[in-house]
Amino acid sequence: MGKVTIMDVVVVGAGIAGLSCARALTEGGARVRVVERGRVVGGRLASKRFEGRYADIGAAYFVADDPAFTAQVTSWESRGLARPWTDTFRVHPGGESSTGPMRWAASGGLRSLAVDLAQGLDVRLETPLAEVPEDADAVVLAMPGPQAVRLGPPPAIVAAAEAQAWQPVIAAVLTYPARAWDEFHGAFVNDHSVLATICDDGDRRGDGAPVLVAHSTPALAAQHLDDPGAAGPILAGAVGELFGLAEQPQVHVHRWTYAQPGSADAPYAVDGRVWLCGDAFGRPRVQTAWLSGRAVAQALLG
Repeated sequence: MGKVTIMDVVVVGAGIAGLSCARALTEGGARVRVVERGRVVGGRLASKRFEGRYADIGAAYFVADDPAFTAQVTSWESRGLARPWTDTFRVHPGGESSTGPMRWAASGGLRSLAVDLAQGLDVRLETPLAEVPEDADAVVLAMPGPQAVRLGPPPAIVAAAEAQAWQPVIAAVLTYPARAWDEFHGAFVNDHSVLATICDDGDRRGDGAPVLVAHSTPALAAQHLDDPGAAGPILAGAVGELFGLAEQPQVHVHRWTYAQPGSADAPYAVDGRVWLCGDAFGRPRVQTAWLSGRAVAQALLG
């Protein structure tokens, strides 16, 4: 019997794409380590604790219409990690309801789903890299293209990365003394200079907390990337005006420099032993990131 060769893979980035890739590779028999520069897993599948409660500050929700991702979501649901949230958003101006696909949420915050994917994996946090690792058979860059370019990847990866178009967003977590708005789940705000979406985080999480999370327009975020805190009062004021709220909230902001990608047709990019994946490879959704990472793993495993 011939010797079995075990593939060594480094996955750089512990967001949903990287974790999906690492889990599929591990289940396929590869030896995998995940390297993440941040303090926690999740990437833009992000939840942050404010006064003992997590609020979702990255992705607002996720949609599942691919069979493989739907199976993953069913697993999360069966274990109480994910729940169907709503298929109805308001649309402003006007405040009319619009029905679409079921949006899913997580009672423990969306980052809890990334934590679940990371269980049992070799994840090394707070480990920034300056270049593509050399000590692996394959390296998967699971991150926005502009971040991947900084690691000096090979030419086809650079080309794919530079073809990505990203827009910034600032998220504002607005904590009010009490719930004082008409019941709604989430809202798309069109043709507004400041607001893009607003979600009722208490409704989304299912605990009824008096917390709204507003996402800015790319234009507002671009103006305040160097000082995101200055965007907080602007976003809070716009939300208060839209909903007729008299009380002033506590405001916490988070800057996402690479928040919203354009889309590419391929599920990933590859040049030799270096791969690039993430939610820019398809419609910019959580599902796309999960599928992109998984597609790289399947290709590597053959």
